[in-house]
Amino acid sequence: MAIDLEALSTCTRCDLSITRQRVVIGSGPAGPALMVIGEAPGRSEDEGGEPFIGRSGQLLFRLLDEEAGLSRDQCFVTNVVKCRPPNNRTPTRHELATCRPWLAEQLADVRPRVVLALGNTAARSLFGYEQGIGHTHGLVARLDSGPGLATYHPAAALRSGSVVLELMRADLRILRSLVQKA
Repeated sequence: MAIDLEALSTCTRCDLSITRQRVVIGSGPAGPALMVIGEAPGRSEDEGGEPFIGRSGQLLFRLLDEEAGLSRDQCFVTNVVKCRPPNNRTPTRHELATCRPWLAEQLADVRPRVVLALGNTAARSLFGYEQGIGHTHGLVARLDSGPGLATYHPAAALRSGSVVLELMRADLRILRSLVQKA
């Protein structure tokens, strides 16, 4: 069953529909080497309608290219929650649960070979982790669609600097081997 893009783009299932500028659905090819899943759109994404187009996205795709040999056009990119939470706050459990069916449909439609979850919210939503990303980054998880991996959100590297950046690089080298095997 294909995702109903019209229904998704006009979704009003939760209160985020009141404050968003637009639904940020995702972009990329079907059957990609990698599906990148973040937490929720930020200001740049809400304005531009594409996921990971701000500073975090620029860093992410530079790292993916350098460590995993993947360019943005080889990846499908989306978020767990499709609308920007006010002031970029963490999505609530209700918002996550409300958007979960959309993400499940995307995973089924896109059919990625490997999934990369960015940050606590995405890792917990996708892989069911209870511990934070400091304990779960770099661990290989299994989804119905295949292998997955969690790493820090690039915004954390922008805030925290070289320690997080080096952890992300190490995780993305693990990701490269997953993509090569898948």
